[in-house]
Amino acid sequence: MKMRTKTAAILAATALSANAAAAGDVEVLHWWTSGGEAAALNVLKQDLESQGIGWLDMPVAGGGGGNAMTVLRARVTAGNAPTAVQMLGFDILDWAKEGALANLNEIAAMEGWDDVVPEALQAFAKHDGKWISAPVNVHSTNWVWANKALLDANEIAVPATWDDFTAAVEKLAAAGVTPIAQGGEAWQEATVFDAVAMSAGGPDFYKAAFIDLDEEALGSDTMKEAFDRMAFIRGHVDENFSGRSWNLATAMVINGEAAFQMMGDWAKGEFLNAGQTPGEDFLCFRFPGTAAQVTFNADQFAMFDQGGMVSPEQGALASAILSPAFQSAFNVVKGSVPARTDVSDADFDDCGKQGMKDLAAAASSGNLFGSMAHGHAAPASVKNAVYDVVTAHFNGEYDSATAVQELVDAVSVAK
Repeated sequence: MKMRTKTAAILAATALSANAAAAGDVEVLHWWTSGGEAAALNVLKQDLESQGIGWLDMPVAGGGGGNAMTVLRARVTAGNAPTAVQMLGFDILDWAKEGALANLNEIAAMEGWDDVVPEALQAFAKHDGKWISAPVNVHSTNWVWANKALLDANEIAVPATWDDFTAAVEKLAAAGVTPIAQGGEAWQEATVFDAVAMSAGGPDFYKAAFIDLDEEALGSDTMKEAFDRMAFIRGHVDENFSGRSWNLATAMVINGEAAFQMMGDWAKGEFLNAGQTPGEDFLCFRFPGTAAQVTFNADQFAMFDQGGMVSPEQGALASAILSPAFQSAFNVVKGSVPARTDVSDADFDDCGKQGMKDLAAAASSGNLFGSMAHGHAAPASVKNAVYDVVTAHFNGEYDSATAVQELVDAVSVAK
């Protein structure tokens, strides 16, 4: 199946390369193919059209962009790179190291990007002092989503600490309610582990373990505590979780089949599409013990070098992406928050307003961290090694002590 998907993607790249952008157009490769995302992107298209710049759309379906990156590699190999490409984290830096990306410093200086984009995002948007991509949004991953009616019926307040959370989970279980909705996919389990590790050890521990890849932190008693907490969570997930997609887990919370889900802010769109209102039907709050921290991933558009200079069309695209109007319009729909900290929250719902407030506070206090689970803490080889250990532990292949040692070994080999 993977081979067929990759082959199809390469064939698509070959076909699409015949439609290279004409002068005055931008050709944009992305994987935002849902209705809401397409509607948000239309704001950007219309902005460029008003400047006389055409948009050659190059959507490649597939959440997370794996298929899109296969298409991109084929296009670049053929000597026909798109104008701009949606990218995440270390993928951007990898292309920058190959010298493939344009230098956006001139436009960044004119528009003051350094002053409004958090430094944690700049770590992926800049290389060797040069801006090489335009950040679109910030998704934060350490959220919990809750069915308000279930919590109210069981007289449970929003848990602020891990002890509060375990007490709430045990009370729900005793009442015959499935406490936690979870999907059985490696990235979902790693998303929970991100938050659990941050909660267990705090920001210094998280940085040491997943960003610095410090062996002492990876093999510590604190890491064992994180795995112990994952075991508690696993003990309060329904038995049919294996293979479940994230949105079906969200639906369990929406429908009152489970009380909590730990998932990134893209889950909010599922509640909104179901006609639910934050604060009335569902609750959003940071994973207990991580109220002051934000773990994130961020979509960005990288501009490919078109001959040593940034084309006028690329400059206009980059400018439009980081305009406050687009940042607001897109992120209201997407569930994420703007990539710049000076955008008004007037059009955002309560969860969006909280997300923007949390991001600004975390950025100013040094508590904004790239998500390990979503490729913003360490390169893909390390991320995948962590996935393997976390999933094996969650499925009962390792006890917590064994998982700690396996994690140390796996990261040592991968880094």
